[in-house]
Amino acid sequence: MDMFNKLTTLFQQALETREPSVNLLESFVDHWKGITNYYIETTDDTKPARQTDIPWRLKQMLDILVYEEEQQESEETGPCMEYLLQHKLLETLCTLGKAQYPPGMCQQVLSFFSKLLVQIQQPMLHIINVYRPVQKLIRLCALPGSQMEKEEAHFLSVVCARLKQDPYVLNYILEFYLRRHRRGATECRRPKCPESAPSPLHACTAPDPLPSGEPGPPSASQEPPHLASPSSAPPANSDLIHALIHLTKSQKSRAALKAHESLLVLVNLPKEETAECLAESTALCRLLAARLCELYSRVPSSLYPADIHDFPRAHWRDQFSPGSSEKTSAFHGSEHVVAFLGWLDYCDNLMKEAKKVLSVKLAKEIRHQWLTGIIQPQLLQMSEAGILVSTSLLACVVRQLSAAALLEELVLFLLGAQTQGELRMDTASHPLRYQLIEHCDHISDEISISTLRLFEELLQKPHERIVFNLALRNLEHRGYIAALPGGVEERHAPDTEPLEEELEEDPFFTDMYPEGEFNSSEQLVSLPQRRGSSALGEQRAGGQTQVADIVNSFLCLVPQEAKTSQHVQGAGYDTYVHDAHELFKECTAFSLKWGWPVSPHPPEPLPLGSDFYEGHLLKVLFDRIARILEQPYELNLQVTSVLSRLAVFPHPHLHEYLLDPYISLAPGSRSLFSVLIRVIGDLMQRIQHIPNFSERLVHVRKQLMGLESETVTDHVTLLKGVIVLEEFCKELAAIAFVKVPLEEP
Repeated sequence: MDMFNKLTTLFQQALETREPSVNLLESFVDHWKGITNYYIETTDDTKPARQTDIPWRLKQMLDILVYEEEQQESEETGPCMEYLLQHKLLETLCTLGKAQYPPGMCQQVLSFFSKLLVQIQQPMLHIINVYRPVQKLIRLCALPGSQMEKEEAHFLSVVCARLKQDPYVLNYILEFYLRRHRRGATECRRPKCPESAPSPLHACTAPDPLPSGEPGPPSASQEPPHLASPSSAPPANSDLIHALIHLTKSQKSRAALKAHESLLVLVNLPKEETAECLAESTALCRLLAARLCELYSRVPSSLYPADIHDFPRAHWRDQFSPGSSEKTSAFHGSEHVVAFLGWLDYCDNLMKEAKKVLSVKLAKEIRHQWLTGIIQPQLLQMSEAGILVSTSLLACVVRQLSAAALLEELVLFLLGAQTQGELRMDTASHPLRYQLIEHCDHISDEISISTLRLFEELLQKPHERIVFNLALRNLEHRGYIAALPGGVEERHAPDTEPLEEELEEDPFFTDMYPEGEFNSSEQLVSLPQRRGSSALGEQRAGGQTQVADIVNSFLCLVPQEAKTSQHVQGAGYDTYVHDAHELFKECTAFSLKWGWPVSPHPPEPLPLGSDFYEGHLLKVLFDRIARILEQPYELNLQVTSVLSRLAVFPHPHLHEYLLDPYISLAPGSRSLFSVLIRVIGDLMQRIQHIPNFSERLVHVRKQLMGLESETVTDHVTLLKGVIVLEEFCKELAAIAFVKVPLEEP
């Protein structure tokens, strides 16, 4: 027994003292020969690869390579890896995979490459005998009718992950050096490579050839070969970018999700040079924009605007969640809307993740292909049905997007870059902008509502040029203010008399009430003291109207017999204060970085022979408000919503023009308050001819609130218009109230 134990010990010691690398290499070579012998000895060319010993031998080879790397004390290449490189095993495997012999071999090769790139820690993609097979394998991915989309998506995902670790090798994988003849000969500078990288890499240009012009030994420090001739360049539509874009369309959700995520990794590579190469030297941006156009073209033209308006925000990942198809079947064609908005959200996320140069390039490509190429003709067409659907979808798009680069291009597309004040007869400087504003006053109420929603969505975006282009550039010089001789502005500052007496002296209010009725009306609002330092607060000496006067002016504008709030619980002015406060905080947060003044500029005289023009949008909005008693209820709501959004912006000129009842207007000018005064005058005339006006008004209000069932009522359009007018005045009063901060203790 002792002899047996001694022999066992000696045998174990002998095994341990043998050179492990020799055994590893022999085993590695044996497994490789086992694979090659299969092709020599087999006679069954229909047997699937997974039923042979090829998958097992590939796994053994991979395990040996991983173990060898773990045992290496330095970063030198081990003998097994050297054998794999010198004998171009990856090239051979790629060829076998392309031949699909035995059937399913390509899946085995894809799996082996993926595991090799994941498990080997040292940089590999810069080595010629690695990146060339990887290139060839990429070109085998995403072919029409492929049955390997799962394996392809995983392999491409692994390649992108390795590029994230070693972004300097993107040049090799995307084969820029083979396509340099397709663009100019301008070279990008060579970026500095990480210390762990065995060799440096050019950012966008071809790598230098070896001095002899011949490939050197294929080791871990090998540089790429001589620049290939243009005729040997691979097809432009078979690279990593095209493969990933193709796989995003896969019916297999996991493969499509992998492709989406891989593109996000690719655009988020850290180096600026990488982003420049992706933007200028690949078809990435063009393909992303083309896919957006393709999905948009599938959206039916028969959609209802209400369905589009109420459509929830789409997130690109939602389509890959379980049960997503059932959730998107809200109406006919909704699945196409989901697909389009999902891809838009994906592009939006790409632009937020990418470097600026790449996001700007993608945004410009989307503007060129989709906005200018498709949307603009649809918005300018003669068909009302086409205008309606395209405008509704565009409003939905504006609500959805948040990337700064895309928002910039959208604003330029819709509004232009003009900064001078508008001219009354100017319709040609930006035809699309003018046409969209005209659509707000279209003969079709549906088109007007959809276009007003579009402008409301625009005004909710954090972009300074939107509110400046639509309103502020026309108010910049305060040409609406009447000037006294000497250039001093004139204003009707309220005196210390009670507001009730002022209103009683107004010709629009004299026959509004029987004797003594006004004094028994609801008490006017009493407001807290305001900070005198605020530009929008009480600065009587500086000409600013007290906030209490503004609030009470709007609250008392609608005559008592035309008010219904007191007849319905929870319909007072205070219900608007909270919403107005939240909206004001949001707009203030946007405008902090825009450098707006805290007080109005001194008015500047208008050129001789010219008069003040509020601009196309405010003109249309004021015209619409002037017809509030004659327009449909839904249209009135949308008009007042846009005006409220403009009024809440904390710019002193907007505040003055839209919320100050006491400014003295220049001849021919009008303000929001002056338009409302005229509406009240018209209302007073109409009230005289409607019997039981107050009772009918309360009845219609309760119908709108769902408190009573709807019945046919005479003058229903007028009555609904009066209700909207009352609510609008309360909303303006609330906005004026919240825009002036309370005095600090």
